[in-house]
Amino acid sequence: MGIGDKISNKAEELKGKLKEATGKATGDEHLEAEGKVDQTEGKIKQAGEKVKDFFRG
Repeated sequence: MGIGDKISNKAEELKGKLKEATGKATGDEHLEAEGKVDQTEGKIKQAGEKVKDFFRG
């Protein structure tokens, strides 16, 4: 996994956490849900990169 990919995926996850927290604080359920989706996408991408790294070796 390239360092750029790691940073990008982690940034997406952190952006999601921020959106979720903002949504909770403002009562915006849509923003909160969007934040959860962003977090999940970031985690999935990180897992996919780990699998690639495992098979590379």
